[in-house]
Amino acid sequence: MRLPDLEAWAIFAAVAEHRSFSAAAEAIGLSKATVSKAISRLEAKLGQSLFHRTSRRLALTEAGKPLAEHAARILAEARAAEETARDGASAPTGRVRLAAPMSFGISNVAPILPEFLAAHPGVEIDLHCSDAKIDIVAEGFDVALRIADLPDSSLRARRLCGIRVHTVAAPSYLAQHGTPAHPSDLAGHRLLGYSNVTGPWRFRAPGKAEVTVRQEGPLAANSGEALVPTLVAGLGIARLPGFIIGPHVASGAVVEVLEDWAPGPIGLHLLTPPSALRPARVEALIAFLSARLRDPCEAAGA
Repeated sequence: MRLPDLEAWAIFAAVAEHRSFSAAAEAIGLSKATVSKAISRLEAKLGQSLFHRTSRRLALTEAGKPLAEHAARILAEARAAEETARDGASAPTGRVRLAAPMSFGISNVAPILPEFLAAHPGVEIDLHCSDAKIDIVAEGFDVALRIADLPDSSLRARRLCGIRVHTVAAPSYLAQHGTPAHPSDLAGHRLLGYSNVTGPWRFRAPGKAEVTVRQEGPLAANSGEALVPTLVAGLGIARLPGFIIGPHVASGAVVEVLEDWAPGPIGLHLLTPPSALRPARVEALIAFLSARLRDPCEAAGA
């Protein structure tokens, strides 16, 4: 049995990540000639080109794009295996790349990280807060928190808690435009939309058919926090999670409508790449987040 050329696959992963033979060579400590030969060797074995090469640009071919993800996993698993062996005899050390939704990351994740860092002084965390959907394998994240009705995925996912979504409006808006009694009434209202979520708003109630409403209105934003000023100003109706809108409901700045009609189920999930091998520092952060982010979700009505 011929063994796969694991060195070439690892080098391919580095080139795909850096989009440069020179940058990849520098990152992994090899000569540019060694990197180039490894890619040529792999392309010859596969019988297809992996990169489009010009004097100014290096881009993955259509054949190379899916293979780059496989190569990244091979490299990540090899690194994890080595680090797991080393970590067995010492306290966790090194960097963990963590991705989280923007608002939730700022309000719920960042405040608890000092506790983790104090307990693990050898660990560094690179926190990336964004509402954009990321490919955690391709972008090199060790752990990601995602708020969604999570579809099937090759990633390993753990549901930490449910996230309650509220349909809300300012009292001044309802006084001027009326209070919707049924989701279908929203068709005549100004809806403030979350642009990272495509498709209509969906509502469910026990014993009733699902109702969908087209998302149309004066403002769409890729951050839930960005909708709040327009919402509080009385210019529309929005659907926002409790960790964003809860304080504004408590203060009376907005009120909930259609309380008997719930949006589709969503939750806070912890995602990791598919490999079961993880360095001790990643396992430590996973255990910490899993324990600390269950109760805050429930306490905040998130």
